Amino acid sequence: MQTNEMRLRRIQHLAYEIMDEMNRTSEPRQIETLHCVIDNLSRAVGDLTDPFGDYSLNYIEKKIDHAHYLLFKNKRKTSIETTWIPR
Repeated sequence: MQTNEMRLRRIQHLAYEIMDEMNRTSEPRQIETLHCVIDNLSRAVGDLTDPFGDYSLNYIEKKIDHAHYLLFKNKRKTSIETTWIPR
């Protein structure tokens, strides 16, 4: 079982990857995808910044994971498709 610190470190790593990808890429993205990424990230931050400290690490992981998936899924498909060689 992962400790909370390890889980938070993983969440931080995914968030940094999202930030780097958004700042690095100049290619246009579908607006619907960006809306969903922003929605998931803002919900995670909103839950994490609860003034009473009541937050669900499971919920935050779920939202960050989903935002990361939405942003990177097409890139992974493209890299898989370009490495495929028909026989």
